[in-house]
Order: sequence, then C-alpha cells, then structure tokens
Amino acid sequence: MAKPKKDPFREDRIHNEAIVDTYGPEEQALGWYYYLGNKMRFPFQARCFVAQVVSPLRKGEAVEVRRLAPKMPVPATCSC
Repeated sequence: MAKPKKDPFREDRIHNEAIVDTYGPEEQALGWYYYLGNKMRFPFQARCFVAQVVSPLRKGEAVEVRRLAPKMPVPATCSC
C-alpha cells in the first residue's frame, strides 16, 4: 500500500484538534493520548521501521498492536 502524500492543512488541523486548550508538554501529551485513543481501531498490525535502543523490536519486525499503553499518572505539584 502506497503512502499518501502529506497534506500540511490536514496535518495542522489534526495537530490543533489534538492539543486544543492545552498548556505545556504534559497536557499536550495527554491530548495526543486521548485523540489517538478515540481515532485508532484496535487491534492492528504494525511494522518496526527504525530500531531503538529502548525497544525490543528489530527493524522489519511485525507486531499486533492491541491497545494504547496505559496512561502514566501525573505527579502532584506543590504550591508551597
């Protein structure tokens, strides 16, 4: 299956939809987490195209993605 060409207007629309009303990188990450959780359909097949030191996957290896990783708790901040 051929990869579609990038559409900058579509990319900008998706980016703005995912991080609307967010402040800071933590809220933006959560925005993307919930956006992707609502848009993606599980399970699906994925293929590793770049090996990473922290990943057990090798380049070219295929896996079945069953769900998003669990959300990490945000540490409480003190306003002392």
